[in-house]
Amino acid sequence: MTSSEPGSPLARRERLVGLLVLGIAVVLLVSSVTWFSSHRSGVGIAQLVLGVVLAGVGGFLVQRARSR
Repeated sequence: MTSSEPGSPLARRERLVGLLVLGIAVVLLVSSVTWFSSHRSGVGIAQLVLGVVLAGVGGFLVQRARSR
C-alpha cells in the first residue's frame, strides 16, 4: 500500500493522533468551567483558547486522514 491510500498506516496514524488531540481538547473545554467557578478566569480563558486550538488541529488531522 502506498501512503496515499485510505487504509495506509500513515493515514491510520494521522486519524488516531487526530482523535487523541480531539479528546484532549474536549477534556480541556469541559474542565475549564472549574477555573471560572473558582474565580480564576485567566486560567479558564487560557484553557478555553488551548482547547479550541487543539480541536482545530485534531479536526484537521482527522479530515486529512479521511481524504488520503
